[in-house]
Amino acid sequence: MSDYQPLTRKQQEIYQFLVKHYQNSDNPPTLDEICSALGLRSRGSLHKHIQHLVDAKLVEPSNRKQRGIRLTTSENTPIIENSKNNTIPYLGKIAAGQPLEAIADYSKIMIPTQLKTENDCYVLQVTGDSMIDLGIFNNDWVIIEKRNYAKNGDVIVALINNDEVTLKIIEQTPSKTILIPANKSMQPMHFDPNNVQIQGILVGQMRSYIH
Repeated sequence: MSDYQPLTRKQQEIYQFLVKHYQNSDNPPTLDEICSALGLRSRGSLHKHIQHLVDAKLVEPSNRKQRGIRLTTSENTPIIENSKNNTIPYLGKIAAGQPLEAIADYSKIMIPTQLKTENDCYVLQVTGDSMIDLGIFNNDWVIIEKRNYAKNGDVIVALINNDEVTLKIIEQTPSKTILIPANKSMQPMHFDPNNVQIQGILVGQMRSYIH
């Protein structure tokens, strides 16, 4: 059995911030600086997330002489390292709102290994705001494990009527498939099960803080 433990969305967000900070600054950020940058209120909660990143060997363990949160030496350039294991297809944009046809441009994108599973994965860029209550925002990149099945409550890539693709939470019954947005201002969409095809489930997420 694999000991792979995927990062939570919050841990992914913290890790991506550390990566971007490393690429743009010589000094690693402190816990207080990370809390301020990401709008986190609890330093104790952040410390638990950092410990998970330490366990995943993405972040160095803290010591009294060390100031700031440092990436491990092997992970100092995780986005641009030359590793086939970290290169997966980028298939264009996907709607987190009204369905939008995915633009399959078949380029490649580098991602940290910890943001994907051992199965085939691909990357899509989110457009829209229907998933914001789950912390998935416009222009985020989502890592999708390619599969044609999901359990209720999973965030999936759904192909609707063999034409349009969208990112939503799925609920399935024998008579209908419901695609649910994570935005209180939007309504679920109901479909005949034959009109919805699951193309993958969300396993990872990335965000750029460069504007």
